[in-house]
Amino acid sequence: MSLTETIQSKYKELNAIAGNGLLGSVRAKAIEVFNTSGIPTSRNEEWKYTRLAPITNKNFELNIAAALPSKETLDSIRLHADAAAELFFVNGVFVKELSKINSESLVVLNLHEAAESEYKNYVQLHLNQSSKYNKDGMNALNAAFVANGLFVVVKKNKVVENPVFVYHLTDTTSDNHFVQPRSLMVVEENAQVQVAELYKNNGSQESFTNEVFEIAVRENARLEYYKVQDEDENCHHVGTTHIQQVGKCFTHCVTVTLNGGTVRNNINMILEAPNNEGHLYGLYMVKGNTHVDNHSIVDNIQPNCFSNEFYKGIIDGRATGVFNGKIFVRQDAQKTNAYQSNKNVLMSDTATVNTKPQLEIFADDVKCSHGCTVGRLDDEALFYLRARGIGEKKAKALLLHAFAADILEQVKPAALRSYLENKIDERLNIDE
Repeated sequence: MSLTETIQSKYKELNAIAGNGLLGSVRAKAIEVFNTSGIPTSRNEEWKYTRLAPITNKNFELNIAAALPSKETLDSIRLHADAAAELFFVNGVFVKELSKINSESLVVLNLHEAAESEYKNYVQLHLNQSSKYNKDGMNALNAAFVANGLFVVVKKNKVVENPVFVYHLTDTTSDNHFVQPRSLMVVEENAQVQVAELYKNNGSQESFTNEVFEIAVRENARLEYYKVQDEDENCHHVGTTHIQQVGKCFTHCVTVTLNGGTVRNNINMILEAPNNEGHLYGLYMVKGNTHVDNHSIVDNIQPNCFSNEFYKGIIDGRATGVFNGKIFVRQDAQKTNAYQSNKNVLMSDTATVNTKPQLEIFADDVKCSHGCTVGRLDDEALFYLRARGIGEKKAKALLLHAFAADILEQVKPAALRSYLENKIDERLNIDE
């Protein structure tokens, strides 16, 4: 059975189980959009460099309920952060009974529970806002299966002292799996939180993840968001992170791609209130045949906002990197300061990068800049290290680690930063 046939069959099965209601209306509208749009192709300008057809022509299982993994499997993906809250997705389904919520500042519900609870208004206001910016079939497809997702509220005037780790485990030991995690978070007034997503898999079969994480940040709140992809080359990923700054607030977001097959990251930062501040950082460090495509949108809607975007790529082997960053400055967004930079290092003759920073400005009193670079390691710096007795391999590793350090230092949770530094040192063989 093709993936398209599986989607139609499983959609009917889910609706029979989940019923109508608020989420049912979202699913119904979304499946109509998907049936019209379909899987994006390279004829779509936004998908020019990323082809999904070779993936979607394969057979995939699509689970709407999760099987519980063993404790050993869960322990293998946990970070060493005992005080942190832990939320688990298994094959795209949020499993509340596996999760650990150790903070009274958090409300954690299944998304279908939230839609029928006192938080129904939040679901109505903020669920599927990403569809206004990502108008393609993949975003609609995720919404068409919205049911067993994650809903989190960070309570008003509360500071979550320890990070919230969201673990995504895809089991590829026996079958190919198509998984669709869905999350909605609301950070209420004057609240603060660090949230990190970590994507891992086990097994040699293929997986295809199509995920959406929407976050609404309210007045005087502070959000730190991190996303780390560390799956095998048999794992493909299309992800959308949509951050809606509905009140004057501060957001800090870091996306790191270490491994994967075909990877597409969409991140939208929507500055809806005056005096908003937002920071976007990204690091993609790929080799082999990995293809990673980072698409970002920073939309300045109101005046006196500040945004800073900085992405770096290290591409080796036959890997491909893509960066497409768009900054919009709307007519009312006077006094906007917006900056964007993308820097890339190619480590082999067969590595490829395509970079396209963009500005669309409709206001006349702004400060905006963008730029990109693509090159090799600095020969003079390499010579300097070699002249001091450092071998060529280690000298390159040290320069690459220094190149990545600008992004790594933006990762504030100690357990996550330690994990990334160890992974990067392992990749670079920096101790050899």
